[in-house]
Amino acid sequence: MSYTALYRKFRPVTFADVKGQDHIVTTLRNQLKAGRIGHAYLFTGTRGTGKTTIAKIFARTVNCENPTEDGPCGECRICKAIAAGASMNVIEIDAASNNGVDNIREIVDEVSYSPAEGKYKVYIIDEVHMLSIGAFNALLKTLEEPPSYVIFILATTEVHKLPITILSRCQRYDFKRISIDTITERLKELTAAEAVQVEDRALRYIAKMADGSMRDALSLLDQCIAFHLGDELTYDMVLDVLGAVDTEVFSRLLRHVLDRDVNGCVQLLEEIVMQGRELTQFVTDFTWYLRNLMLVQTSDNLEDVIDMSSENLARLKEEASLLDVNRVVRYIRIFSDLSGQIKYAAQKRILVEIALIKLCKPQTEKNTDSILDRIRQIEEDLKNGSFTPIAAASSAPQTVPAKEIRVLPEAVSEDIKKITGSWQGVVARADNPLKTYLNNVLAVNDTDDGKLRIVLEDGLESDFFLGNEEHRLQTERLVSEFVGKQVSIVFDVAKDGAAAKQIEPDYRKLFGQQVEIVLEEESSDEDDVEDNF
Repeated sequence: MSYTALYRKFRPVTFADVKGQDHIVTTLRNQLKAGRIGHAYLFTGTRGTGKTTIAKIFARTVNCENPTEDGPCGECRICKAIAAGASMNVIEIDAASNNGVDNIREIVDEVSYSPAEGKYKVYIIDEVHMLSIGAFNALLKTLEEPPSYVIFILATTEVHKLPITILSRCQRYDFKRISIDTITERLKELTAAEAVQVEDRALRYIAKMADGSMRDALSLLDQCIAFHLGDELTYDMVLDVLGAVDTEVFSRLLRHVLDRDVNGCVQLLEEIVMQGRELTQFVTDFTWYLRNLMLVQTSDNLEDVIDMSSENLARLKEEASLLDVNRVVRYIRIFSDLSGQIKYAAQKRILVEIALIKLCKPQTEKNTDSILDRIRQIEEDLKNGSFTPIAAASSAPQTVPAKEIRVLPEAVSEDIKKITGSWQGVVARADNPLKTYLNNVLAVNDTDDGKLRIVLEDGLESDFFLGNEEHRLQTERLVSEFVGKQVSIVFDVAKDGAAAKQIEPDYRKLFGQQVEIVLEEESSDEDDVEDNF
C-alpha cells in the first residue's frame, strides 16, 4: 500500500479537529445550530491554515443525516459518499485550471437542478482569485440569488484580487496564521499517534519554520522523519535536514559585528557554507534573531512573544545591552533588503558577505542610520583613546619621535617646472575656498633662486587671500604634496598692468582660453582688412 503524507492522513474531519481557527469554527457551528446558513461564503487567508478543510467539513455537515455539534457524523450514507468523492452534492473546482467563462457557465447551468439526495449542493471554488473577469461576471448573478439548495464557498489566498461585486455578496471569514504553540501541540499528537520519538525543541523549531501554516509544518515533519527514519528526531537533525543554523551561531556572528571584525564574520560564514546550510534560510533566521534582539531592548516580559529557551533568552538580553536600538534597526534594514535579493541571486554568498561588511563598516553606506553608527564608533574610539582628531593632532605639541616625522627634500628647478606645467592638476586637489582663489591666479612661474612664483590680480580678493596666513600655508602644503618636495612660494600682485614679461605664462592660456584670444585677434585683423577696402 502506498504511503499517505501526514497532512493528508491527519486532515481534520470534524470541527473539533480543526486547530487555531476557533473564531471561524464557533461562528459556523452557531449558524448550523440556528439554521441560519448563508448562500455564499468567502474563506481567505495564508496557505495551509484550513480554508479548504473547513469548507469540506461544512459541506458534509449541511448534508449529513445525523449531524452533531462537532460536524458530520461520518457514518451515514451521504457522509461516506462525500468522503469517497462519489457524491454529486459537493463539487470542488480548482479555479487555477478552470478559470474560463465556459467553466463557470457549466456551474450556472447545473445550479438549476436540485440535489438528488441530501439538502444542499455545495460548490467549493478554490483559488477563486484566478478566475477571469468574464468568469466573475458569469458567476455574479447566480452568486447573488442562487436557489435555496445551493451554497457557494469561495477560497483564496489573495482576496485583494477579487472584484468588489463578488466580495459584497459573500460572508467573509479571515483565517489567521496558526500560532507556534498550537502547531507544536498538534505535532506532538501526530508523532505520538505515529510512534515517532522526537524532541520537543525540534518540534517547536519545525512549527516556527512553518510560518503559521499547519500543512507546511506537517510536510516539514514528514521530511525530517523520512531523513532519519527509525531514529529519535533531535533538534540538530532538524537543522541538518532544513539547512538551518543554530541560534548560538547568530550570537557569535553578532559579537564579530560588534567588534567590527570582518575576517571573523567571513570565516564564520565559511563554516556555515561548508556545513551545507542554506544561505536564504540563514538570512531569514538571522533577521528574526535581530528582531528578537530589538524586542528585548524595547520592552520587558516578552517571553511569550519571543520564541526561545530561557538559556537563549538570557544570552539575548546580555547582547541587547551591548548596542542601541538604532543600530539594531540598521542591521535589520540591511538584512531585510538582502532577503529580497538573495532568493533569485546566482552568487548568494557574495551578497551575504557584502551585507556583513556593511554591518561592520557603516562608512560603506551614506544613509542617515549609517552616519549615526559611524559617529557612535568615533565616540567609542575617543572614549577608549584609540582615535585622535586631525585638528587636535595639528595643534598638539610635537612629541612624535623623530623617526616618525616625514621630512621632504627641497624642490629643485625641475620640480618647479613640473608644477607650472601641471597647475590644473594642482588646483584640482584643493578644497574650496582655496580652490577658487587658485583658479583665479594670473600666472605661475619659477624664480631665479628656485622658488615658485604665484601672481595674483590686484584687488579685494588678493588682499583677503594674502591677509590670511592659513591660505599661504595651505597652498604651500598642497604644492609640496603634489611633487613630493618642499616648495617655497613667493606671492606677487600685478599692479597697474604689470609688464607682460613679469607674468609668464599667461594663466588664462593654461585653461584653454587661448581660443578666445585668437578669435579676438582674428576679428581685429578682419576689421583691418575691411578698413583697407
